[in-house]
Amino acid sequence: MNIFDMTIHELHGALKGKQLSSLEATTALLKRIESVEPQIGSFITVTAEQALAAARSADQRIARGEGTPLTGIPLALKDIFLTEGVRTTCGSRILSNFIPPYSAASWEKLRDQGAVLLGKLNQDEFAMGSSNESSAYGITRNPWDTSRIPGGSSGGSAAAVAAGQAIATLGTDTGGSIRQPASHCGCVGLKPTYGRVSRYGVIAYASSLDQVGPLTRDVADCALMLEAVAGYDPKDSTSVDTPVPDYSAALTGGVKGLRIGLPKEYFIDGLDPDVQKAMTAAIDTFRRLGAEFVDISLPHTDYAVATYYLIATAEASSNLARYDGVRFGHRAQADNLLDMYTKSRSEGFGTEVKRRIMLGTYALSSGYYDAYYVKAQKVRTLIMNDFISAFTGVDVMLTPVAPTPAFKIGEKINDPLQMYLSDIFTIPVNLAGTCAMSLPAGFSAEGLPIGLQLIGKPFGEETILRAGYAFEQATEWHTRKATL
Repeated sequence: MNIFDMTIHELHGALKGKQLSSLEATTALLKRIESVEPQIGSFITVTAEQALAAARSADQRIARGEGTPLTGIPLALKDIFLTEGVRTTCGSRILSNFIPPYSAASWEKLRDQGAVLLGKLNQDEFAMGSSNESSAYGITRNPWDTSRIPGGSSGGSAAAVAAGQAIATLGTDTGGSIRQPASHCGCVGLKPTYGRVSRYGVIAYASSLDQVGPLTRDVADCALMLEAVAGYDPKDSTSVDTPVPDYSAALTGGVKGLRIGLPKEYFIDGLDPDVQKAMTAAIDTFRRLGAEFVDISLPHTDYAVATYYLIATAEASSNLARYDGVRFGHRAQADNLLDMYTKSRSEGFGTEVKRRIMLGTYALSSGYYDAYYVKAQKVRTLIMNDFISAFTGVDVMLTPVAPTPAFKIGEKINDPLQMYLSDIFTIPVNLAGTCAMSLPAGFSAEGLPIGLQLIGKPFGEETILRAGYAFEQATEWHTRKATL
């Protein structure tokens, strides 16, 4: 087996058993990045020297018997995570020269366990996008078909895993930005419950929706990564002080007697036939494993996309006001302060970010605040209540991740509404604040990955990981690799 195709637990076993060193693994990954990066475009910054130094340190740690499952494992981060001393752009020109003075809490946790940072990954600018086409640093391509998008906004994070450029990655999910790329690239992606993982040091898009999560090769790796980054953080006021379970231990046990809800609003006529086929096969697999299915309804689903694009853009308008050319980031040359503000933002922000700032500013403006933003928050509560009500009768929900497999690059870039609708099945989970996971569930007739979404109760990550693991063990979809 190639080193770059290994899972975390496979590489950990090899490191622990002295069949491999972290330095060898890291060197192999860096060579792989160099080899396939021209085809894929997953990385914005590669930190080769830093990675090799970290690998040497990890090998010493392992030799002393102090290793953890993540010690010496080469990982990469979406370029939305602050990394002390390493450029962090958030996919935007406005932060092209920004080097943070501190690191995100989630990366610090991984680093403290001895993980190796290979670099920072491409993404839609400020995490605003569903295709990774809005990055100021070029598009990322899907390793399964380089004429297609990898999904967004964590497109680089999913593509790097699928292309063998990192053993696992971290991304963020505001409306589906981990799960949708995971689905399109054939890997596992988990959006934890809001408050489960610290957002400290993560560049904000929409603060009431953003959540940090892992993208991995299989469910066991997903459990390891989540366990490493989850937990209370006093530096994040939205972090919830509740114990972190042993997610790896929770994988076994199967799904016999598990009640799985099928929301009728997610199985719509417009669903791609290949996606429908994959969902039907997944339901049959779970039924064969002993799970019980219950038809449920989430009646306010139709309002989710509109609600999301009011709340998210309003919060983005507020959060992105700090990029004014004064304290950090791009500063335009101008004759006066007002011109400097205007030019810095005009030159620094891309089209999609400007569009969302304007939408959000309009929704928050005098005379429209009650009509749009306040109303959207009320509908959000209704959507949240739909989930709370449905979960009284089921343990987990099963839905598609996206209505179609990955579409062609350029296909929807000039039609923002169609682009926004590609997140129709993922957005409600963020509005409700609960957890969900995408895992490989089949392939289209054209050989493109299709993901299955498992939605859990708030802080129900153990249940969706257990259900996902049982499905994974009963199928072989996760074993297929993109050929590059």
